[in-house]
Amino acid sequence: MEVSRDPDIRFAHARDASGLELIPQLVARPSSVEEVSDTIRELAAKKIRITPAGSQTSMTGSSITDDGALMSLLDMNRIIDIDVRRRRARAQPGVRIGDLNRALAEHNLLFAPDPTSENDATIGGAIACNASGARTLHYGPTRNHVAGVRVAHADGSLQSYTREHPEKNCVGYSMIQDPVDWFVGSEGTLGIVVEAELALVELPAATVGLAIPFHGLDKSLDFVVNARKQGGRSARCLELFDNHALIIAADASGRAWPERAGAVIYVEDDAGEDDDSDALLEYWLALADASEAMSDDIRVFRGAPELREARVMRHAVPATMNERGAQFRASGGRKVSTDWAVPYPRLREALRESEIAVKRHHAPTPVTYGHAGNGHPHQNFIAEDEGGLARVNAAVHETLERIIAMGGTVSAEHGLGKLKRHWMSLQLAPVQVEVMRQIKQALDPQGIFSPGNIFE
Repeated sequence: MEVSRDPDIRFAHARDASGLELIPQLVARPSSVEEVSDTIRELAAKKIRITPAGSQTSMTGSSITDDGALMSLLDMNRIIDIDVRRRRARAQPGVRIGDLNRALAEHNLLFAPDPTSENDATIGGAIACNASGARTLHYGPTRNHVAGVRVAHADGSLQSYTREHPEKNCVGYSMIQDPVDWFVGSEGTLGIVVEAELALVELPAATVGLAIPFHGLDKSLDFVVNARKQGGRSARCLELFDNHALIIAADASGRAWPERAGAVIYVEDDAGEDDDSDALLEYWLALADASEAMSDDIRVFRGAPELREARVMRHAVPATMNERGAQFRASGGRKVSTDWAVPYPRLREALRESEIAVKRHHAPTPVTYGHAGNGHPHQNFIAEDEGGLARVNAAVHETLERIIAMGGTVSAEHGLGKLKRHWMSLQLAPVQVEVMRQIKQALDPQGIFSPGNIFE
């Protein structure tokens, strides 16, 4: 397999969704496990560092590099096996999540994690950053659905790890008892996943979606808290659109919201074989009424075509903000996307703290949307130049200090990459960071994997 120095090929791999541009010195594009292993050995012998990448949808710069080689895994895109009885699939890292789920649907199965860019995002990328998505509220993040991995280590050797463990285990520190978890969320810094065994779930018998408008943001967040506290149902998503996100979603769907709507919560819930989808719909309509929703303007989505329409509406927001941010790359600006989360009852408080910080630093008003059910909204800022970028980062930094004080996290699904690594110290004590460095040293003694990701 040839490792390319062609300028056009290198530039084609220089950008991801973060707004950064880093041109790799080399590009390798293996199509087999053996080529991955051989390339690692060849480049490591020359002390050339390697950053693995999939379709480069990273929001943090983790899938681009200007230090050594970028290893694109897109040609390793084979679904190796679907075991219907065990509800397991084996897939190579370049398989796109949307393609996998279309293949699984023929067997009434689903890979539950659903990153916004599921038709671009790959299995390897989802594992690398422990990706989530709207359905995380019900199903949890990617980590919950990875049953095993095959990993190419820094010396080119291959090793398989699985979660087949006894129910009780007192051997060693708990952090080392499940090696699969070493690699899920490691952002390519510890090894390269060349194959994954994935745990699947059954497709629901029916799904109901509701877009529920409210007069203001506060009422919409009251609804989220009420929905989470109800013991009778577990929605698979509770997604927020603030008034700015609503404008984008309306443009995408071609259906305007009433002018008095200040926010929308999009709910999606599944009906099982023995459930009545009409009763499910009535449950959510009653809860919306109790939370002072604009009940006459609720939109209901049932059946595959309507649910796809809702998905387009939801996904239009980050796609549009990516396009807006790209316009200012030449002037030193870009889109800045937050990924913080707090315990869901404190989301209203967190958003108020963000508003205060934005005003204090004269940053542009963000578009706020996303996973309110997890206390995990995304705030997208558009910085038009370097000065604007500095103001946005100052506002985000101040917000994150308050988020941590609330028991939250600086990153809930995108990872740290190169853009957010400097905020790790807000959340982790020095001893925690040092333990991570020692693990990195043990698995990658030459430091060849993913330079700049997570660590300075």
